[in-house]
Amino acid sequence: MNKENHKKILVLNGPNLNLLGTREPETYGHNTIDQLEALSVEAAAKHGLTVDFRQTNSEGILVDWIQEGRNGYAAIILNAAAYTHTSVAIHDAIAAITTPVIEVHLSNVFAREEYRHHSYVSDVAKGVICGFGTHGYVLAIDSVASMLRNQS
Repeated sequence: MNKENHKKILVLNGPNLNLLGTREPETYGHNTIDQLEALSVEAAAKHGLTVDFRQTNSEGILVDWIQEGRNGYAAIILNAAAYTHTSVAIHDAIAAITTPVIEVHLSNVFAREEYRHHSYVSDVAKGVICGFGTHGYVLAIDSVASMLRNQS
């Protein structure tokens, strides 16, 4: 991987996150997906990193993007949303790549419905951040920056 690719983070967002700011704001907060993207870009820039920020409601597209992340990205930050709890395909896509994946959730999934306590992502992720709202993305970006410094 060249140095330029070493500075890119792929931030992937799953289903219904396009509705941030209006969907259950008591659970997911009042920030929109566009505000979350701006926050992520700003947090990455502080570390000299760039962000490729995407959202889809389609499981297959999310799998394609995870596979795309195996080349050219230092890390993937993934909020698979509901697919976290249902998708073996997303698990297998992550297991098939060597790019580190950090799982992020806006809400504390362990303080919610029982079915949200299981993640098909966690056992193949480098780490998990949940319950800090949009700041969880900043924490994930800070973690990627730390991993990159430790690799140098």
